[in-house]
Amino acid sequence: MKRIGIIMGSDSDLPIIKKATDMLTALEIPFEVHIYSAHRTPVEARDFAVNARERGFGALICAAGMAAHLAGAIAANTTLPVIGIPCKGGMMDGLDALLATVQMPTGIPVATVAVNGGANAALLAAQILSVSDPEIAAKLDAKRAADAAVVLAKDASVMAKL
Repeated sequence: MKRIGIIMGSDSDLPIIKKATDMLTALEIPFEVHIYSAHRTPVEARDFAVNARERGFGALICAAGMAAHLAGAIAANTTLPVIGIPCKGGMMDGLDALLATVQMPTGIPVATVAVNGGANAALLAAQILSVSDPEIAAKLDAKRAADAAVVLAKDASVMAKL
């Protein structure tokens, strides 16, 4: 099974990354987490991206706030799918990170989830792996069914109260 590589620009992004690791743990998808900065550790970030495919990764998740260059810097050095998580912080409260993550030049795509969207980043990475892994696809189908059952139970509860 391919692994998911997770990179955060700072340890302040850990609460958002925890949402991703919790989701991947629940889906039993292996992952590896690192702190690499696009600006303060560019050599290490580049080395991770360049070698990610041969190290068994199938998709990469990058979380960063403010200028949020990490996902783009990683994507520039690999052809693996890269998912950016813009993180809240700074004077624009995450809008700056969202815009920086979304506005990638042609030829270097980065998929982008919501600000602080760690769980959805993990789910998107799992969906990418599920294209060639029926076991992950089945786990995702089961999760969707369980999520739907919770909503329908709440619906029945509300209807019973009214």
